[in-house]
Amino acid sequence: MNSDLLYDSIRPIRWADDGLYLLDQRRLPAEEVELQLTTSADVAIAIKDMVVRGAPAIGITAAYGAVLALQSALQESPDDWQSSFAAQLSTLEAARPTAINLAWALARIRQSVALDNSADLVASALTCALNIHEQDINDNHLMGESGADLFSRWQTHQSARAVLTHCNAGALATGGYGTALGVVRSLYARDLIEQVYADETRPWLQGARLTAWELEQEGIPSCLLADSAAAALMQSGAIGAVIVGSDRIAANGDVVNKIGTYAVALAARYHHIPFMVVAPTSTVDMSVSSGEAIPIEQRQSEELLYFGEQRITPANAHAWNPVFDVTPASLVSAIVTERGVVESPDKQSMQAMMNNGG
Repeated sequence: MNSDLLYDSIRPIRWADDGLYLLDQRRLPAEEVELQLTTSADVAIAIKDMVVRGAPAIGITAAYGAVLALQSALQESPDDWQSSFAAQLSTLEAARPTAINLAWALARIRQSVALDNSADLVASALTCALNIHEQDINDNHLMGESGADLFSRWQTHQSARAVLTHCNAGALATGGYGTALGVVRSLYARDLIEQVYADETRPWLQGARLTAWELEQEGIPSCLLADSAAAALMQSGAIGAVIVGSDRIAANGDVVNKIGTYAVALAARYHHIPFMVVAPTSTVDMSVSSGEAIPIEQRQSEELLYFGEQRITPANAHAWNPVFDVTPASLVSAIVTERGVVESPDKQSMQAMMNNGG
């Protein structure tokens, strides 16, 4: 899985001893705790509760959860395993509705089981899940190099040797290496950047807890900033590009990503800073015409009203807490996937990219 390459030491998901092991991202950076999951119900809860997060990582985790679902269905309902298997997959699919990778991975598992003629359906499903995991890491390395090539072209017009990222789109959000942080890793390995600025990313603080931790593990210099400071940092001239991931990309190039991404894109456009989105084609949903058609999850208001166990707002305060927002394609300089780079994305260029190797 290319683990011998530079800046590629983190693996948050692994399958071993007929079980799934997840690095519990809720407990980072204070503790590095790995959870063992042995049922698909446990996997669905882990996805919903954000033990694992990030669209590619959710898809990989769901694929392994489907293997556990098939194991239990065959053992507990040998005469009607299909019904049990389908019900468990439905539970997995409902865990996080926005990230399209989840449904994509489960469809891959369903297909592998439906087409298998051997006596060992579980082995076939596990092979499919392992392939999804390995391909994700390989694709991330490919996107890292493509994104670095693109930044190198941009750098002829941008002298700043630092980039800004929002949320966490690194190894922790994928099978390994990362999408946006995969590009960062490749940039740093090529000595094209000296610094990474990470938004703290409210309200779950994925930038503060996860991106900062991940870059520290790899020895890549980083600096944390409040989300509201991003525009001022761009105004200072310190940023050569913004690089983010995505949880779903519409057919016209609209990008759904962690809440706050839209504001970063607006500031980047005003300051003439390139805005790069890095995601595998499994994140692209050509069945939706625009970002307006993508469901946006709402999370509990307590995430804003409390800091840990301590309420920090008046007793009767309410909160609006969407998990994601939609960045229009008109604000996106380029989308980088394993199939190529789409600059100034629109419906036609997105379709051409999806047809490339599809």
